[in-house]
Amino acid sequence: MQVVNVHEAKTNFSRLLSRAHTGEEIIIAKAGKPYAKLVPLAQVKKRRPGLVKGAVTDSFFEPLPETELLAWEK
Repeated sequence: MQVVNVHEAKTNFSRLLSRAHTGEEIIIAKAGKPYAKLVPLAQVKKRRPGLVKGAVTDSFFEPLPETELLAWEK
């Protein structure tokens, strides 16, 4: 893990981002003390359409019972 000072990080930010994107972790130091860590983000999983298909039943769309409707009007 490489430690770079703030000035160097500002000067080479694009290069440091590329290195972080490939998996490297970089510590940014301020006045010689660790201040922040530049790390890669976890890959976002792609959505799979239809994953919960059939999970919502027809009863979901049925009207509420009269007693429930009255409770909401109070």
